[in-house]
Amino acid sequence: MLTEWAARENIMTRYLMINALDGAAMVGVIIGAIVFVLLIWYISTLNGLRQTKVKIREAVSGIDVALTKRYDVLTKMVDVAKSYATFEKATILEAIKLRSGMSMTERNKASEAMTQAAKELNFLAENYPQLHANENFRQLQVAIMDVEEHLQGARRAYNSNVSLLNRKIVSFPTSIVAGMAGITQEEFFQAEDSKRADVNVNITI
Repeated sequence: MLTEWAARENIMTRYLMINALDGAAMVGVIIGAIVFVLLIWYISTLNGLRQTKVKIREAVSGIDVALTKRYDVLTKMVDVAKSYATFEKATILEAIKLRSGMSMTERNKASEAMTQAAKELNFLAENYPQLHANENFRQLQVAIMDVEEHLQGARRAYNSNVSLLNRKIVSFPTSIVAGMAGITQEEFFQAEDSKRADVNVNITI
């Protein structure tokens, strides 16, 4: 009788142990699945943020190309204008500082200074009919307009991607991934405002 009871108790113990092992295995599977899903989500989210950063860098490159072309055309316009009016070339371009690795604030200021310089050159041409009629100068005026359209297109592309990135970064739970990866918000390339007080380009005639 005791032997039979012991056998039943042993069977029950084994049954409970098997159930416990099955339960632990199930919990392990569930935890593993959760970790896998979180890992996939983290990688996917991080890739999305990095791809947006790449698009931003591409747009920045477009802005830099447009700013450089714009500066080159302005320089040529100044050279043509020197034949009709006396002024120092450095004076009109002194507020325009182009260099590699500029911050977006510096790009904003350079772009605004170029806008003001172009306005000053056009105003100068209005006061010098021969300059206004100069075919080379007129072609440069058309060229500067084309470059400005290129710049505005690059600015829109840049700001669109910056807006997308910044929205992602401030949104939970993407903000956690951005924080872990050290990805921070980007600065917008502001629409030009020729009335800014901190940028002033004057022509001395």
